[in-house]
Amino acid sequence: MKIVRVQYTTTHEFSPANQENIAGIVKELEALNHPGIKYGCWLLSDGKTFMHFDQFENEEAHQVLTALESFKKFEPQLSSSGLEAEPKLELLSLVASSEDYFG
Repeated sequence: MKIVRVQYTTTHEFSPANQENIAGIVKELEALNHPGIKYGCWLLSDGKTFMHFDQFENEEAHQVLTALESFKKFEPQLSSSGLEAEPKLELLSLVASSEDYFG
């Protein structure tokens, strides 16, 4: 299993566009219905800091996410938006959970 947490801060002006891009990723993932991908994104109370928390059954499932057309649109727009805080990526290890992950 691969667990990824990414956090970054956009400008207030770019936040709505970023939210739309993330919604596009979710829509494409829902249509794909891949059993090895759990994807979520949260907006912090400042209205411009985003935290993505993604769980993948394996590296191949992660590559499915990054190959999505919606992700290919999201990533360059985010990079060129003038971020206030660059993405910080962390790889996590599951210790325990009440949820079944990729059984």
